[in-house]
Amino acid sequence: MLNQIKDLATKLAPRLIEIRRHIHAHPELSGQEYQTAAFVAGVLSSSGIHVQEGVGKTGVIGELQGTGNDERLLAIRTDMDALPIQERTSLEYASRAASVMHACGHDVHTTVGLGTAMVLSQMAEELGGKVRFLFQPAEEIAQGASWMVKDGAMKNVSAILGIHVFPSIPAGSIGVRYGALTAAADDLEILIIGESGHGARPHEAIDAIWIASQVITALQQAISRTQNPLRPVVLTIGQINGGRAPNVIADKVRLLGTVRSLHPETRASLPNWIEKIVASVCHCYGAHYQVNYHQGVPSVQNDYALTQLLQSAAEEAWNSDRVQVLLEPSLGAEDFSVYLEHAPGSMFRLGVGYKDRIINHPLHHPEFEVDETAIITGVVTMAYAAYKYWLSPQI
Repeated sequence: MLNQIKDLATKLAPRLIEIRRHIHAHPELSGQEYQTAAFVAGVLSSSGIHVQEGVGKTGVIGELQGTGNDERLLAIRTDMDALPIQERTSLEYASRAASVMHACGHDVHTTVGLGTAMVLSQMAEELGGKVRFLFQPAEEIAQGASWMVKDGAMKNVSAILGIHVFPSIPAGSIGVRYGALTAAADDLEILIIGESGHGARPHEAIDAIWIASQVITALQQAISRTQNPLRPVVLTIGQINGGRAPNVIADKVRLLGTVRSLHPETRASLPNWIEKIVASVCHCYGAHYQVNYHQGVPSVQNDYALTQLLQSAAEEAWNSDRVQVLLEPSLGAEDFSVYLEHAPGSMFRLGVGYKDRIINHPLHHPEFEVDETAIITGVVTMAYAAYKYWLSPQI
């Protein structure tokens, strides 16, 4: 069966490269993936796959029924949106949309999802159950997965698999990670409320800007002494707004940032921990405060059995020397985690780096490029893992 999958994928390779380049040249921002969705739906329909459009606003679902009688339903998720970045590559198929670019590899993800669907559609009689292909919008703003779930994308799903490109490992390689793959990412807003005054008489005012600086320093210092270093927390204040004139002491400052963590227990404690520190600093200097902590997407926690399935499928397909067990998680966020609240799942890393280049630019870089030979590696790995899923009734 593996040889059949490889043969089908190899024959599809030229078409898949065409698909990827078309998507790359016509990127669309989160929630605006109308043309991408229509294109995806057309490719799925031409492969005889039942298509549902407009799921999660601009998402697409494709369903393929195998001939087996296994009642489990396997979902395969890929994302479609691009980033608000001006592309600076010299590719002939570079983005034709001003200040929009597939700088996170979602064009590759979509292509791998389509390639997997095309391969499995030609061997449906070998599949033990149903496959549901989720083509998700708006991952970059961490909302698309929730939109899809709200529209029923996870109904009756027994397990879900996902993929994300990884430029730091070479094309032809696969990375798997047991347990935490990505971090939870939460939004933080802190308002510091003081009293305005003349810059010449600071003792008559309560300087919100100076107090805000003390809050930032206290939070960063407290992480190193009150948080378990084996359970990392990264707090970033990325925006500060306050003040009206150089010689007027500001009475209000607004801090905006993100808080990232890997462990659910740590995450649950962070809102109260942050508020205590802010309250302590503000109390010392007579200021008032307001802390607004909004939970974003949780950490991606890969299921052990499904990660084993992906690892074994990749090792059988490409030999163990091309499969890496990743020792460290990423503190980036991924809304694939939203699906994991409804079914177990696992996401693997697809190496897309060029082996002969000194520099492979990272994700979200305007010169980010991928080695397109990775597409077939992704398709074969995903399709074979899907086939093997129904051979493992205990998963």
